[in-house]
Amino acid sequence: METFWYVIITMMLAMYVVLDGFDFGIGVLYPFIARTETERRTVLASIGPVWKGNEVWLVASGGLLFFSFPRAYAAGFSGFYLALTMVLWLLIVRGLALGLRSHLSHPLWRQFWDLAFSGASLLLAIVFGAALGNLIRGVPLNPEGYFFVALWTDFTPGPNPGTLDWFTLLMGLASAAILTLHGANYLAMKTEGDLYLRAEASAKRTGWIALGLTCLAIFAIPFVQPALRLNYTAHPLGYLLTVIGMFSLIGTMVLRRGQRDVAAFTTSSLFILVMLGSVAWGCYPNILIATTDPANSLTIFNATAGMYGLRIGLWWFLFGFALAMIYQIYVHRAFWGKVRLDPDGSPTE
Repeated sequence: METFWYVIITMMLAMYVVLDGFDFGIGVLYPFIARTETERRTVLASIGPVWKGNEVWLVASGGLLFFSFPRAYAAGFSGFYLALTMVLWLLIVRGLALGLRSHLSHPLWRQFWDLAFSGASLLLAIVFGAALGNLIRGVPLNPEGYFFVALWTDFTPGPNPGTLDWFTLLMGLASAAILTLHGANYLAMKTEGDLYLRAEASAKRTGWIALGLTCLAIFAIPFVQPALRLNYTAHPLGYLLTVIGMFSLIGTMVLRRGQRDVAAFTTSSLFILVMLGSVAWGCYPNILIATTDPANSLTIFNATAGMYGLRIGLWWFLFGFALAMIYQIYVHRAFWGKVRLDPDGSPTE
């Protein structure tokens, strides 16, 4: 049962990164791709109907972590308190930017919120990548299962690292590049004309950056956290995830050059899913790896809730998950196709 919930939480987080990730990527590209007010409205209309629903997966993931592994939830939310506060404020700023830019027609007002939207999106992409780097590298857990990390120390991984070091920054930059590629693929799927051509060109350029940074991150992981090799050595089937991921990324770049928009977006989604799955494969059964003493690590076995609660929660999860999937499929199906604006500026698809 513990393994089941570990898989479920990994899947929920991966779904969040795929769905809200293209929103972040579009935000990063927004100032460079959208050059007129009509183009800016078109870009925002491409994510307008879906971005709020996409963020539900993050909230649901946090709730499931609290339900199934409360010790890991308590340790993570207290140890990463500063980083999580930054994420919360960035999400707030991003939401405010999307909601408030149209309240006044003054150019300075719109430019301010456009920059806020783009800056918050870029920082969120980096922060979430750095968070993944922290999970891979580990945190200084004490015997009671708690820890504290400063924002940075000497920028090197070690027994008492900071949230930011060279490895977590590398993961953050790789995350930003991957999500920017993902967002460009989504935008190419949703737009046409000059906006489409710029999105396509951005995806082609970003693809090489994402490929290079991904290779660097994969090469660096064994030096930062050698323990991740253990599961791959014991169960070599896990290597298939990494292989599928790399082929998906290369496939995205090939499909992008062939202007196969839906296929390129699908493969970039697959790349994100399987690469996050490969990290979960290597970390299992650890949720938080201790850099101090491996015995202090929080695993799915010593951080779990009661077995009775996990079994009862399974039925509520299946019901809620079914509702979320129905909603996601309906919304994306209802707003499928290219975004076009009516003369009054409202979107039509």
